[in-house]
Order: sequence, then structure tokens, then C-alpha cells
Amino acid sequence: MGTHQVDAEFLALPLRQLADAALSAARAAGASHADCRVHRLLTQSIRLRDGTVQAVADSATLGLAVRVVVDGTWGFASNAELSPEVAAATARQAVAVATTLRPLNRDRVELAAEPVYADATWVSPYEIDPFGVPTAEKVELLTDYSARLAASDGVDHTSASLLQVKEQTFYADSAGTTVTQQRVRLHPALEAITVDQSSGVFETMRTLAPPVGRGWEYLGTASTWDWSTELARIPEWLAEKVKAPTVEAGPTDLVIDPTNLWLTIHESIGHATEYDRAIGYESAYAGTSFATPDKLGTLQYGTSIMNVTADRTEEHGLASIGYDDDGVASQRWDLVRDGVLVGYQLDRVFAARLGLERSNGCSYADSPHHVPIQRMANVSLQPDPVSDSTTDDLISRVDNGIYIVGDKSWSIDMQRYNFQFTGQRFFRIRNGQLDGQLRDVAYQATTTDFWGSMEAVGGPSTWRLGGAFNCGKAQPGQVAAVSHGCPSVLVRGVNILNTRTEAGQ
Repeated sequence: MGTHQVDAEFLALPLRQLADAALSAARAAGASHADCRVHRLLTQSIRLRDGTVQAVADSATLGLAVRVVVDGTWGFASNAELSPEVAAATARQAVAVATTLRPLNRDRVELAAEPVYADATWVSPYEIDPFGVPTAEKVELLTDYSARLAASDGVDHTSASLLQVKEQTFYADSAGTTVTQQRVRLHPALEAITVDQSSGVFETMRTLAPPVGRGWEYLGTASTWDWSTELARIPEWLAEKVKAPTVEAGPTDLVIDPTNLWLTIHESIGHATEYDRAIGYESAYAGTSFATPDKLGTLQYGTSIMNVTADRTEEHGLASIGYDDDGVASQRWDLVRDGVLVGYQLDRVFAARLGLERSNGCSYADSPHHVPIQRMANVSLQPDPVSDSTTDDLISRVDNGIYIVGDKSWSIDMQRYNFQFTGQRFFRIRNGQLDGQLRDVAYQATTTDFWGSMEAVGGPSTWRLGGAFNCGKAQPGQVAAVSHGCPSVLVRGVNILNTRTEAGQ
């Protein structure tokens, strides 16, 4: 594993001078707490269509953010100019914002305690910095992968994309914490498309490789993902899917692969256990949560084999970090234990409101010009700790059902309670064996009914880490990357919809 250091280019910025100027000015203006964050975000996006480059976009965002507490009220200001004079002025502006907002504030800001971390550094684990790889080399690999798909009969079009991000932050607060961090993440994807020329109807099949907190080593022959095998089989799966019979709607036993289940976890558990949603604080953007604090310790979220953790330390997790944007060290904790709701995701303010001594480190801002908010950790369903059941073992327990692979579209209500999900591939199960693909499948349930119908979870060998780059929240909107690990699972009697019928076709 690579042992990279924070880029010298970022360290060459006057980080401590900026923080000293901002924090001193904030204290002098009357702030009881102040923190300063220098935030640099590098991104590159590459898109190909039918093996031809459609776009290559590079961007860089750099700025300074100052957040203060004055008389129990938050104030925030930011600036793109990095000088001690501007940092001090930004701090005074943040204090002025807090002072102006004080008459409107109904909830006094109290921060849960956190130890001081002086001169801490954290760098995510990766081997090859993707920003050090020539763009031409990346395009060449995506072109080669596209050509492998396009060479197969029945593939009419291909698309390929690669998104890479490097994020660097320097955080300092008035308590004495100073933290420098750097993390790298990568999201490659390829898709094959077939078109019925007579009807214009098309079908797609996409790679299942998840976005990861890794470097360029995630692509190519030495990758932890078997790109060659998947690219070779996608045309076969796609051809079979086109000819597959439509599904029969109704209650059905399901074996769900981690490549699909991660998204169900994200929507029905990850967002539902964000404490700001649970108390109605975050309600305008995608709603609140049915898992309210009065249910903590009593809500039967699922069966007794359901154990869900939140983890900011998961290796290669997209939400993994050394310290959050409140200066809190990363941790792992329980959200659901033995099927019962036992925890939430919190920042320092919400930890204090819940009566906890310490935050679990879920504060994050996606830009120097956005205020940190409570964001999701890597939320994961744990495998069976006793028996290492395989996916085939779970399938063997089903007489008549469906095996679901890969994520696609989803829908969930504002309370994170009623939902439906589709997928990439659906295989009929007959007498414990796979028996060809099906089409037009969606599964529908309420959160507690779904997790309450989970009969078995696979063992550690089935556990995989999925995730997304684009989890949205807040107004103005912010985007965060997050991973979700899970094993394969067996759920009984879940309602299956025929999406073609539902669409009136």
C-alpha cells in the first residue's frame, strides 16, 4: 500500500499564518469558538462515447472558510483569496454574520467536547496518484475498454467515464487542534447499449465496479477489480436480458447481491439515521426520517441478524477521513444492533443535543465556500460472523425467486420509509438454481417490512464495498461521496412490480 504524503504544493500555502490570523481576529471580535479551514479540491472528468472522447474537464477549487460561535449562534464566511489580512477580515465577517443572526436563533449552539489534536496529518491509502498519470494514458485505457465492448455482436453503442478527485484540507480551531489531510477517490464506469432498430427500444448493461478511495491502481490488469472478465461477459448478459421474459408481479423471495443492496442501505438506513433528519432539522431537501429519537433503543428496524455500523475509518471508503470538519477524530459505531435502532450519525452540535459526551465525526463541507453540515459515514450491513455462507448457499434456499445484481434506479419517500428499487440484472431462481434472466423488475417495500423479512445474510466472503460519488444534501446543495459495505442477503416475500406494466405499456 502506498505511503503518500500531502502534496508539497498544498503544504507550501501559508496555512498556519492564515489560521493564526483568522482565529486571532475571531477571538478579538468576541467569538467563543472559531475554526478555520483551507480547502483545495482537484477534479478531472473524462467521458467517451463509442470510443471517442466527448469531454475532458479539469477543475480546481481553493479557498478559506471561517466559522465562529458568538453568543450561541453560528457565523460563517469564506474567501478565495489566501492572505493573512483577508483571513482576518473573513473572520470578522463571520462574527458579524453571527451577531446579525443572533435575534433569530432559537437553538443555542453547544459543542460536544473533543480532545485537542496538534499537528495531526492523515492521507488516504492509495498507490498511484491519478493526477500524476497523463490524461492520454487514461483516455487510451478507456478507449481500449470501450473497444472490447463494441467488438461484441449486439452492442450498438458504448459509453465510458472516469471521475477522479483529490481533496486537501487544513483545519485549525481555537481549542488548539491543527489537522492536515489529503484523500483521493476514483470512479470509472463503462456501459454497453443495444438498440432495437425497428422499435427504437434500447437496453443497457453497466460495469459494477464501485467508486473507491483508491488511486490509478484501481484500473488496469493489476486492479482489485476483474475488468477483463466483466467486460467480456457484459455483452452476453445484455443479449440474454434483451430476450428475457418479463417478470410476474407479486410477493417473491429475493437474494440480493451487494452490488444492488448498497443503494438500499444508503437510502433506507444511511439517510434515515442522520440525526438532523430525524429531528426535522433537515427537511426541505429529500425529507426527514421515520427513525425519530423517541424510537432510539426500541425501534425494531429489522430481524435479529441485522447489524449495521457507521464507519469513518473503513479502508478505501469514500467517506473515510482522519478527522471531520469539526476537528473530531474518525470512529466506528453501531446504528442498528440485533435489528434494533441504537445510534445516529452526528456532528458536535447534534451530539450535544442528543446528550452524548462526544460527536462521532460526521461533519463535512464539500467546498471552502460551504458551511460544514452533518454528512453520512460509510454505513454498512455486517456479514454473518459465524457461518461463511456464500451467495450460492443463499440461492440454494429459494424454491422460486429472483437474484438481483447491480444498481440502477430508485425511489424513496420523504420519510425514508416507502421505497422501490430496480437493478442491472435479474436472474430467476428455480429449485435453488439460477434459471436465466428476467426483465422489468422492481422491488417495493417499507423500510421496516423489508429489513424485517431478511432471513439470512451471507458470510464475510460475500461482503463488498459499494458506494456513490454524488450523495446530495442541504440548501445550498452539497455533494458528498460515501461507501456502503454489505454481504449478499436473503429476504422473503418482498413485493415485486412489473415496471413495464406499471408504466402502462
